[in-house]
Amino acid sequence: MGALLLGTAHGFGIVPAMRPSSVMLQQRAASSAISMEATGPVCIVTGGSRGLGRAIALALGSEGCKVVVNYASSAGAAEAVVEEIKGLGGDGIAVQADMSSMDGIKALFKATAEAYDEPVGVLVNNAGITRDTLAMRMKEAQWMDVIQTNLNGVFFASQAAQKVMMKARKGRIVNIASVVGKIGNVGQANYAAAKGGVIAMTMTMAKECATRGVTVNAVAPGFIASDMTGELPEAVVTEVMKNIPCGRFGQPEEVAGLVKYLALDPSALYITGHCINIDGGIGIGTC
Repeated sequence: MGALLLGTAHGFGIVPAMRPSSVMLQQRAASSAISMEATGPVCIVTGGSRGLGRAIALALGSEGCKVVVNYASSAGAAEAVVEEIKGLGGDGIAVQADMSSMDGIKALFKATAEAYDEPVGVLVNNAGITRDTLAMRMKEAQWMDVIQTNLNGVFFASQAAQKVMMKARKGRIVNIASVVGKIGNVGQANYAAAKGGVIAMTMTMAKECATRGVTVNAVAPGFIASDMTGELPEAVVTEVMKNIPCGRFGQPEEVAGLVKYLALDPSALYITGHCINIDGGIGIGTC
């Protein structure tokens, strides 16, 4: 790749989530009615109100899952996703929680346990932020904010899920990593470090959880179509495309399809500890 600096929350193309403004939990009463049609597992999708998280939440909801749509500040968007999930035959609730804080993570899992009788069966660690700049100019806060949300938050959410899943002797964790964690990107030393850490953590947790029937995998998106990529100048898009063998941006629904497979498909039970690229070939050789 050239020296294109395109900061995003996952891979290169998802609009970054804003940093949560509060550790306060807010479970919306309007989304609390449980659908009798939903027979799939309870699934938590962090950062599930928009972009890639929204696509993942809808993909799981379409399979009859009970989806906990976590959000930072977009309450209206999160509740809209819940209503779409219910329209697809699933069930859902919207829960506000700061995924960079222990209080927020504990509150999210507490709300999930209160909403559904069955334990959480799927965790998708999707929430993420960016604070892009060249390494030599990066401030301490820019480094720490990204590490706290994108790495520490994933660890502690996974830890909370493991305690439930390993007791139940079943469950699946899917971490949204990025090809940046494998090949790097100018201006994203903090982001690359966090995503690289998530990939290594995925392998370690998979080894620790496998004997209890819990799988842990990651997916690594590349350039994914979004509002941000839609506003890029044609010259920039042309330059980006030179590095993508497939010659196009990916779609959020394509990433969501891979996540759904790893989270729900019976044949994925024998897949654990892997990070699968979904990047149009930009990271060929890094899987």
